[in-house]
Amino acid sequence: RAVDPHAAMVGFATCGPNEALIVSGLSYKRPKLIPGGRIFVLPFVQKVQRISLNIMTLEVSSPKIYTKLGVPISVDGVAQVKIESKPEMLHQACQQFLGKKQNMVARVALETLEGHQRAIMGTMTVEDIYQDRQKFSEAVFEVASKDLVNMGITVVSYTIRNVQDDIGYLKALGIARTAEVQRDARIGEAIAQRDSSIKENIARQEEQAAVFENKTRIAQSQRDYELKQAEYDIEVETKKADADLAAQLQQAIVQQKIVSEEMGITVIERTKQIQVMEQEITRNERELEATVRKPAKAEKYRVETIAEAQRKATVMAKQAEAEAIRARGEAEAFAINAKAQADAEAMKKKAAAWSEYKDAAMVDMVLETLPKVAAEIAAPLSKAKIKMISGPNGELGAGKITGEILKIIADIPQSVQNLTGVDMSRAMKITTSSA
Repeated sequence: RAVDPHAAMVGFATCGPNEALIVSGLSYKRPKLIPGGRIFVLPFVQKVQRISLNIMTLEVSSPKIYTKLGVPISVDGVAQVKIESKPEMLHQACQQFLGKKQNMVARVALETLEGHQRAIMGTMTVEDIYQDRQKFSEAVFEVASKDLVNMGITVVSYTIRNVQDDIGYLKALGIARTAEVQRDARIGEAIAQRDSSIKENIARQEEQAAVFENKTRIAQSQRDYELKQAEYDIEVETKKADADLAAQLQQAIVQQKIVSEEMGITVIERTKQIQVMEQEITRNERELEATVRKPAKAEKYRVETIAEAQRKATVMAKQAEAEAIRARGEAEAFAINAKAQADAEAMKKKAAAWSEYKDAAMVDMVLETLPKVAAEIAAPLSKAKIKMISGPNGELGAGKITGEILKIIADIPQSVQNLTGVDMSRAMKITTSSA
């Protein structure tokens, strides 16, 4: 098929992997080649054509072609060719075969192959073609491929199927070759028999020589064996003596190791004992530290703390006491000062009164003082344990004491007059009269 009749009516054109689409027309300066695929085609303004990529089998026959030495032979070959899908070769194939049927493409390729096959046959002998078919096939394949490539066709394979002639040349070659082979076979057989006899005699000689050599080697081996046996005996005895000495030495070494190990064990035991004693000493020190030193330190700390607290408390108490004494002294001083000021004020007033009343003021002060004087006189008597008091007049008890006290009080005006010069009796009388 050269043209797809539905391409103008369908938007997409598709083809399988064994053919190629060729799209030409609007938008394409050079036809677009699509081997195995699809493409959108604009109806009426673009054209779609197809070309087959299927392989083609060609039977290439060249009957009665004269070879290089003028011997006519016939050669039948089989070639597999196809249009290549590579863009450049496909483009060339489209230029050569687009729109043509596949049998026309096959005929062109066949004629090209037949021409090159005949040309190659004319350059080779019958023996070369018959005996080295691979060389002939490669020559035809190489030469034909160069021309077919320019058409966009590639030769997949080419082989010779048959070589024959009508004059019996190939048969004669076979007869001659057969005679040569038969001759070579007879000669080869005679040579083989001769070589066999020679080799048989040589083998017998070699056998005898081998027997003699074997016996000689046996004798040498026996001699070497006895020598080696003697050497081995000497070596064995030497080894036995060395082994005995080594055993004794080893026993001494083992005994020494035992003694060393025992001493080592003793040292280890002593070391362990020392470690145990050191640990016991450490434990005792820790116990002493825990039971004596630390409690003593704690007790010392407690006593020091208590003493410090007591000292601070004493200091604070003394400071408080001193502060209290100071405050009390300040209060007493203030009270004394106030009392002194009050007394001074009173004295001023008394002085003013005395300056006005003179003897009357003095009497008034004496009268105020008399009860105190009487209390002071009676105080010692109130503390004394007196059961009975007697006198020359026969008075007893409290009356006697009272009389004595009143007598002392009655003597006070005279004492005041003696001390101050004020006659209390006269002053009292004047005061009474003034009142």
